[in-house]
Amino acid sequence: MSGLPATVPYRLAGRRIEVTEPLDLGGEGRGTAEAVGFLRECQGLGLGVDWRATGSPSYDLGVLRHLPPPAELFCCPSELARWRGGYSFGTLYHRRGPGFVTVLDRRQEGTAVRLTLDHPDLHATFLRLLTPAPLDALGPTQREATDLLAAERLVLVTGGWAVTLPPRVRQWPVPCTAI
Repeated sequence: MSGLPATVPYRLAGRRIEVTEPLDLGGEGRGTAEAVGFLRECQGLGLGVDWRATGSPSYDLGVLRHLPPPAELFCCPSELARWRGGYSFGTLYHRRGPGFVTVLDRRQEGTAVRLTLDHPDLHATFLRLLTPAPLDALGPTQREATDLLAAERLVLVTGGWAVTLPPRVRQWPVPCTAI
């Protein structure tokens, strides 16, 4: 399917994706960053995803609750229950404008945070990390921007890799007038 990274093996069945191998959420680097990037892109395209998770995360799984929950998460059954209970489409997403990105974050129950990233370094780094990247490939300014974005829970940094979390929603699952 156009727009999905080729880093994760999957099968397409209509508007559903079946990931054929467990995705590593353990936070050991590239695998986790690519898995999160893949799930983010599926979310942005409005695709349902059937997947299983492996690994014991070294980070707060709450940052991923905007993504569809896995069918299995053996390391943390109570976290899986919270993920399933708190998941809702559109709780975190971004929109782009000329020279800025607006992010809506409703992952924390009872709150809605809207951020505008218009500083050139923050904006460029946010867009750069839409493709998972190793931290040592980033310059000092991008590293500082990555740290700021991670502090706002807009970028996942784990295992020496970083990836942007909010999807760019290209297709809503229901007509916009029903939301």
